[in-house]
Amino acid sequence: MSSVDTGWRRQEGLGALYLGIFATVWFSVPAAEQPLRGLLVAGSVAALLTAVAGGVVTARSRGAAAGPRDRAGDRRYLLIVVAEFALAGLGAAALAVAGWSEYIPVLVCAVVGLHFFPLAPLLRSPLLRHLGVATCAVAVAGLLTGVPAGVVAGTGAGALLLGYALRSLVRSVRG
Repeated sequence: MSSVDTGWRRQEGLGALYLGIFATVWFSVPAAEQPLRGLLVAGSVAALLTAVAGGVVTARSRGAAAGPRDRAGDRRYLLIVVAEFALAGLGAAALAVAGWSEYIPVLVCAVVGLHFFPLAPLLRSPLLRHLGVATCAVAVAGLLTGVPAGVVAGTGAGALLLGYALRSLVRSVRG
């Protein structure tokens, strides 16, 4: 296996790891009764197992990483993530102060969706744009449905991230 193959597998493994972890977090957002609660727990377990498998793929492909680190790319990635957390945190604080705490998951979901757009070219993963559009659509649905916003955002974002994490895991294993 070449170092390019290993680097690609490592990137897909990292995608499964990170997105699996965040899917687990999103599945824990909604306060739901049965049977949805059981489905959220099952989704959370599936996401956690996906993250663990992604970690294993990443660890196994670590030895022959695809060349030197891209320091400029690392800085851009860090800037995107810091901006995402800052926007989500400040927005959540503003919503809490305004007495609209129930919409915090919707705002965070929208910010998460938006952050995939600058990440797509940086990570050379055009499908992240699709994930961004879908995640933003979930945020809008959280505002427009009669279902509590946190249930829509948590369930929808968790399902999308789990789906993309599984896709990354399958791609990393298939090669």
